[in-house]
Amino acid sequence: MSTFALQLKAFEDKTKEQADRLVGGVVIRIAQRLDERSPVGDASYWKSKPPPGYVGGRFRGNWQLGVSTIPQGETGRIDPGGGATVGAIVASVPDQAAGHVYYLTNNVPYAQIIEEGHSRQAPTGLVALTAMEFQAIVGESAGAVRS
Repeated sequence: MSTFALQLKAFEDKTKEQADRLVGGVVIRIAQRLDERSPVGDASYWKSKPPPGYVGGRFRGNWQLGVSTIPQGETGRIDPGGGATVGAIVASVPDQAAGHVYYLTNNVPYAQIIEEGHSRQAPTGLVALTAMEFQAIVGESAGAVRS
């Protein structure tokens, strides 16, 4: 292989690696933003008492990442802090992240109601708000790839 061909191959490899890191970083940052904004049930605001043993965090625990497929159903995870959920999403991002379609979904029955602002903790929703930050998230991820 000629020197020029080797240089082109090295450029291709570096560019692919940077694209993978950029795409993976964007997916992870979006998941983190959604997690941070996800309300966690606080029974002190409820009109009636919560069921015995109630722990908030079902909505936060049900964020799922689909890689080229839309996740179905719920995770069953209750995650008031969000760490387990974000960890599962991070682990689901493939090393070769570029070139896939990603779906971040939350399939609990009341997810749409939360997005419509029916939560004290998320009065303006969270998905649309995160979508408005998309360009900034890409910029953050690009900065991390460059450094």
